[in-house]
Amino acid sequence: MALYAIGDLHLSLTADKSMEVFGPAWENYVARIEEGLSILRPEDTLVLAGDTSWGIDLAEAEADFRFLDRFPGRKLLIKGNHDYWWTTAAKLHRFFDEKGIHSLDILHNTCAFYEEFAICGTRGWFLEEDAHNVKVLSREVGRLETSLQAAGEHPILCFLHYPPIYQGYQCPEILEMLEKYEVRNCCYGHLHGPTIKRRMEGQRGKTAFSLISADYLGFLPKKICD
Repeated sequence: MALYAIGDLHLSLTADKSMEVFGPAWENYVARIEEGLSILRPEDTLVLAGDTSWGIDLAEAEADFRFLDRFPGRKLLIKGNHDYWWTTAAKLHRFFDEKGIHSLDILHNTCAFYEEFAICGTRGWFLEEDAHNVKVLSREVGRLETSLQAAGEHPILCFLHYPPIYQGYQCPEILEMLEKYEVRNCCYGHLHGPTIKRRMEGQRGKTAFSLISADYLGFLPKKICD
């Protein structure tokens, strides 16, 4: 039994947006994802930290969801900036039920549990990318706190799509939430290619940070704990 995490799979089994155009790091990436996910067992949990599918809606993303559903274990999805298929929780749950996709669920305004740990998270936000969109940042901070509050007294493992800190930038509002709720680990994605060198790894205050974007991990999910 183990908890794994990986972000930024960028699956495109129906949409015509293969990541292979971004160079050798993404060569044969679907086959490499398939090989990486082959480690999963029925008792395992996998957190997918955003940018899971390029599908522009649920219909276009269905093939990608079915690909993931083939592998054993529970998968928890967090919204990424390219997850255009993402809709309301009710619509997503209804879609998965209607399509017989039973191993996928979303992490949105709530938390899940693995052993004694609470699994919390949200998309997060880069205010430096859009300095005028303070409302989006405020909403994401609120969603994160809702998730963290749902953890109760359980030790917290947090998963974000956007990194809350990296070389030359930090998001004080989200870092404050992580500190306030004494988050043990914060895994994040979004960084690819040359930006990977700007990642934050290791301990900062009470929280250990790590990058889990798929190309950084070589498409092998990171084991968070047994």
